[in-house]
Amino acid sequence: MADNANTNAANADQKPADQNQPDFEVVRIYAKDCSLETPNTPEIFTVPWKPQISVEFDAKPKNLGKDQYEIDLRVTVTCKVGEQVAFIVEVHQAGIFLVKNVSDDAAHYLLGAVAPNILFPYAREHVSSLVTRATFPALNLRPLNFEALYRARQEEAAQAAAKAKAEAGKDAKDETAKA
Repeated sequence: MADNANTNAANADQKPADQNQPDFEVVRIYAKDCSLETPNTPEIFTVPWKPQISVEFDAKPKNLGKDQYEIDLRVTVTCKVGEQVAFIVEVHQAGIFLVKNVSDDAAHYLLGAVAPNILFPYAREHVSSLVTRATFPALNLRPLNFEALYRARQEEAAQAAAKAKAEAGKDAKDETAKA
């Protein structure tokens, strides 16, 4: 009995420290919206199948309060055969993520890179299922590395900021020279 009391006391002492620990958790993953358009069926089934596939994606964060964020990963796949659209699939795969006790930079990274990486396999499955159910040949989107995409966007933003700063400095010198 004394051991239990000591253990409970030790756990009570640890809880306040644990409350300040960084935390990133998946609370829920769900399909927010899924759609399939096949504007040229059944005629599209009579032409030779030489598809041209384009894929667009975007991840939008939304603050839900209480350290929770929704990430809405939108994936749009357009398939054309010649000039005709065979199908358009749009999937909004979403998730609620808990982000607690991390820096703003870390939270931005977790929500902009890690969360979309978690959601993308679910979105891929929805796209594949919708295309197959419409009796088109199987479509398996290749994996995307949202972490690499995030880092590339960060680098582009840093370069654009440096360029803007350099141009602002040049403009200030030009104004000083004119005076």
